Amino acid sequence: MTSGPWLYPILFLTALFAGTADTIAGGGGLITVPVLMGLGWSPLDALGTNKFQASFGSGSATLHFARAGAVVWRDCAWGIAFTALGAAAGAWAVGQVPAEFLKRLIPILLIVMAGYVLITPRLGHEETRARMKVFSFHLLFGLGIGFYDGFFGPGTGSFWALAYVLLLGYELRRATAHTKVMNFTSNLLSLAVFLAMGNVHFVPGLVMAGGQFLGGRLGARLVLTRGAKLVRPVLITVAVAIAVKLLWSAYGGG
Repeated sequence: MTSGPWLYPILFLTALFAGTADTIAGGGGLITVPVLMGLGWSPLDALGTNKFQASFGSGSATLHFARAGAVVWRDCAWGIAFTALGAAAGAWAVGQVPAEFLKRLIPILLIVMAGYVLITPRLGHEETRARMKVFSFHLLFGLGIGFYDGFFGPGTGSFWALAYVLLLGYELRRATAHTKVMNFTSNLLSLAVFLAMGNVHFVPGLVMAGGQFLGGRLGARLVLTRGAKLVRPVLITVAVAIAVKLLWSAYGGG
């Protein structure tokens, strides 16, 4: 595994950029995991350390959104509970179920999602009528997306944000704030599994955690000040980037 004092500034800056991007639209793991694996880390060590540092980014963003009044905690309670259950089940299922089906299905869903956002320019610019009850929404998507995040992960933030906009009628700024609460929940549950397996490197993870913490705050501040004008194009870009990466992995690059 590559090491040296020069490594830590690179890890810090990588995490800073990833934390900012992840808070706005998700996809931070697309930046951090390839960097860690490029340094010679095993996939499990890269994923475990990534969950460790990402927890600081999603936690920082959640705190910033909460302090700004963008999170309605009574609406999040069932979501946190069901997301935790889903993420725990997904993390357990990692070694039980082959991921090939998801690798082929998820990029298609992401491309459809990005296309829908692209052709609906006013989507998420203002609050609309909810199409589901809060409890039913979090039962379905907390268990479903929580499981997906614990099991596989890419695109989790994008799926949450669009679900909040389409089914609960949130505008994109509020949807992003609530998405980070759910991301933080599933990150913590997944991290617990990797900690139990011993796949977290704490020193480089803490260096990255510092970058993630600052990136989470910066991303949250940008979302609160720029709103849908910022989130919408980044959401489309991230969804397409994740889809291309997963398609290449499933069909081209192995």
